Amino acid sequence: MVQAMDQVPHSIDFNLLPEQTLELGFQLPDPEDEQIPEFEFQQQIEQAWQVCDRFDLQTDIWRGRILRTVRDREKKNGEGRGVGFLNWLNDREISKTQAYSLIELANSADTLLNSGCLEPEDVNQFSKRAFVETAHSAPEVQQMVGDAAKKGDRITRREVRQLSDDWTVMTSDLLPIEVREKAADQSIPTRYLSPLVKQLEKLPESHQISIRESVSENPDIDTLKQVTAEARYLAKYLEAATQVQTINHESLNLELALEEALRVGCLSSTADLVSQAAQLEQAIAKLYTTWKRLHKLSERIYVDTGASTPNLRSLLSCLDRLSGEAINFTIGDPKGEGFSRTIRLKLEDDQATESDSWDE
Repeated sequence: MVQAMDQVPHSIDFNLLPEQTLELGFQLPDPEDEQIPEFEFQQQIEQAWQVCDRFDLQTDIWRGRILRTVRDREKKNGEGRGVGFLNWLNDREISKTQAYSLIELANSADTLLNSGCLEPEDVNQFSKRAFVETAHSAPEVQQMVGDAAKKGDRITRREVRQLSDDWTVMTSDLLPIEVREKAADQSIPTRYLSPLVKQLEKLPESHQISIRESVSENPDIDTLKQVTAEARYLAKYLEAATQVQTINHESLNLELALEEALRVGCLSSTADLVSQAAQLEQAIAKLYTTWKRLHKLSERIYVDTGASTPNLRSLLSCLDRLSGEAINFTIGDPKGEGFSRTIRLKLEDDQATESDSWDE
């Protein structure tokens, strides 16, 4: 049987003396004990899981504060663009991404505590994901969540998202009045409206108007799903179109192309087409700079070596398929026994000179 939950530490004193230990301990129910009713078994597991959630959250907040302290110390006294902080992370096998994620969590915790939304003991009411969700919510939502936590309510991520959706919908001017009224009387759940508001915020007013008109004419869930998808594709198209140099041509009218895609019902494919073009251009730029670097390095090593380094010369010979002007690369089985395709590319730079310094 599970040890009584009031015997498990729900809050953690991080001002412990060095000789004291921090321990999280409880017993779990026997999974093979058929005398434990399923409901009781699940309840005991859930209680244990919640304790771990609270423990994990508080530990990560303090880890973030520790990491922030080390980073700030390095900023003030360190040399070499934060090398000392990175070395500190490497010594503890912590990735840079993980470190800054924990620092962000610590910053969020301090913001919520300093704003008065939460008291330190209220943190125990949150799961880790619910706390992070709260930290990224609007200040008004944070206040409502904080009030619920102070009353002793258990705060889950689902509840935070529900409050956030409700607030987004009821305060947005982008939705028609009749739709907000339906949200208020709960005839349309706000989870169908919040995604639409977020997509509409990304669009210019001209596109917002047409979508709002469609929703006003048919304020139902099917229409909301349809226009939300349409708004998402519109935002994707408009964002990607500004990134593709190839279509920045005076003779091309992107708005008219968009209208035609809407008229014939191929907006999603058109948005994906433009998005893929943007990704391809970025890939080509990266390919060129990487190839240029590889080419320069191969030339440098060839000049610096000679007959005394036959194996190194052999390495250069193998890599010539990638570093030469014509690139040859096999996708799939290199022996050609299974699926394989040989890709051949020829890279040319119309402004290439001997003084190029792409490798710098």
